Amino acid sequence: MSAHSLLNLLVIDDDQLYAERLVTMLCAYYDEVNLGFLDDKEELDKALRQQWDVLVFGKAYDMSFTDIVGTLQEQNIDLPMMALESEATIDHNRNEDGLPTVIDESMVKTLVTDEINSVIIAIRLQHEGLRTRRQLKALRHVLSEAEQRANILIKNSKSAVAYIDQGIHIFANEPYLALFGFESLDSLLGISIIDLIAGSNNVKDFKQFLRQFDKGSREQVEFNFESRRMDGSTFEANLQLAAATYEGEPVIQIIIQQNNNTAEIAQRLAQAERQDSLTGLSNRRGFEEHLATIYQQAQQGLLTASLLYVQLDNIGKISSGLGLQGVDATTKQVADKLQQLVDKGYISRFSDTAFTVLVENQSIQAIERLAEQLRTGISDMLIEVEARTTTTTASIGVINIDRHSPPPTDLLDRAVEAINHIRIETANHGDAYHVYDPSTHASSDDKALAESLINAITHNQFELLYQPIYDINTDRSDFFEVYLRLPLTDADNTVLTPDQFMTVAKAHQLHEKIDRWVLINACKQISEIRKVQPDARLLVQLTSGSLIDKKLPQVASQLIKAIGGAKGALTLQFNEQDIANHLSLAKTQFAALKAVDCQLSINNFGTAVKSVEVAEFTQPDMTRLARNYMEDIENANNLESIKALIAKTNELEVDVLMPYIEGAATMSVAWSVGARYLQGYYLQEPSATITLG
Repeated sequence: MSAHSLLNLLVIDDDQLYAERLVTMLCAYYDEVNLGFLDDKEELDKALRQQWDVLVFGKAYDMSFTDIVGTLQEQNIDLPMMALESEATIDHNRNEDGLPTVIDESMVKTLVTDEINSVIIAIRLQHEGLRTRRQLKALRHVLSEAEQRANILIKNSKSAVAYIDQGIHIFANEPYLALFGFESLDSLLGISIIDLIAGSNNVKDFKQFLRQFDKGSREQVEFNFESRRMDGSTFEANLQLAAATYEGEPVIQIIIQQNNNTAEIAQRLAQAERQDSLTGLSNRRGFEEHLATIYQQAQQGLLTASLLYVQLDNIGKISSGLGLQGVDATTKQVADKLQQLVDKGYISRFSDTAFTVLVENQSIQAIERLAEQLRTGISDMLIEVEARTTTTTASIGVINIDRHSPPPTDLLDRAVEAINHIRIETANHGDAYHVYDPSTHASSDDKALAESLINAITHNQFELLYQPIYDINTDRSDFFEVYLRLPLTDADNTVLTPDQFMTVAKAHQLHEKIDRWVLINACKQISEIRKVQPDARLLVQLTSGSLIDKKLPQVASQLIKAIGGAKGALTLQFNEQDIANHLSLAKTQFAALKAVDCQLSINNFGTAVKSVEVAEFTQPDMTRLARNYMEDIENANNLESIKALIAKTNELEVDVLMPYIEGAATMSVAWSVGARYLQGYYLQEPSATITLG
């Protein structure tokens, strides 16, 4: 018996004779039909422990069709389903032509129970679609493994290799970065391959060369040209193109080789690999090599050391108001200030807007004094950008290194945790330092919190709050942002916010499950509200785990259909930094979600150096401004920065949400800057129920 001649059919209804009739008619198409029949939730939970091919829903004792969809999503089950209703009650689930409102590969909503021939046809087609998806999943697994092997080889290759998508860099290995003088992959992402080619004739010829390759021509896959490094120097190079995949998506692979590999060039490259071209400081690679040396000596008891991680706070504002020139000027002048203030220490530019300082054999009191000197020294600076002046502040994480310290990668993770601590304590304002204390991050506490998270997922112990968003265009507040809370069963009735538990959730691979719980339960709530107000909409914040989850578009699609929603009923929101960290994948994910009528939003917008470029690349529907833009909004310079950022965003046809409106003064200004959406406690506080205005 071949696999496709068996059908596992699950029927949820109160009429067993109808289910048996379905089986009798389906036997004409299958050698065997395995029937599962039930009509309540407890039996469903048991039945879903085995594999089914099609689910038919009629009537159930204690479940609705939306509940069924939610249950399947909670358990991550790919099971095509269809809803049945009587002729008398089906009008609201039929379109103006009398057809079901939803017909696709995983759902039919809704068929007439008595039109059994249509039901049989739908079951057959749904089953064939499921078989195709299962085969496709197996093939994608094979492709993914092949891609993984190829990427490992590329990362360890001595050749300069990169991937481009529509002419834009989305990945490069270390030799490629070193060849062109980039200090990290982040600094290369989003840069066009054209920018690395010298000479207008070369650029023109390369565009034609790339255009022919895109059209499928493989007669010419090599291109000789003069290439340009970040410092302006050039070299003769040979470029080879090949079709490839990256993170499951088609891209173009390029390999670049120098035509003259002299000792002088090799020496220059070796120096460029470890030096930042803007500040003259050591770059991340140089820092990591020095940190590895310090760590080894500390392990041997030869010294102790401290790492100060200096993160500039308001770079997004500076970028909006003064552009990249302002960011570069700020970075350069802060680097000069650090060299003035640090007498004995190894200073590096770790990333675009972060510096690291390694200091040996100093007491913790001396290190804290240094951290405070750096903080005040940076905050007191008047940074000149041509005829304008700006200021910045810094958040500084302090990590001590001795013979008991974890490996360098963990030390850097601790530095990031220290910065996150400052962000939480100062409500994203920064301008502080924090000494990481390992004793406050005991694993036993993490395990206890992880256990609470697991219980909350399993027993629905999370709480959701909903805050209305006012839409200036429609003069309504039927758009609601969802906030997640974790109540603890302690004596103080503590309630945790995601900032307080999501780090532990990620460490225990729970963040995707939490995202799924929020998404399903919020959709159940909005489903009821949309019966009264069909235009009600949701804005749901998700983590980086969902951003890279290829199953998310299918999940969103089914939930949107289950709540009877059209385009805009559900908006998913991701943090700007997460998107910047997964730029190519985010673009693909956004496109897939838009294809199923899901809208997208970028949260904490304006904190990155290239915020507008990120929005242009991923094409969201809206952006939610970072909190620091709302601070001192009455200040003329701050107001101009906000207006400039919103204007650039609106030019991309992307709407802007202004959150954190806490007073009448802020509200009066918010009307004038060009944002479409307004939100904050001044308008309405979050509540446990959705209240229509």
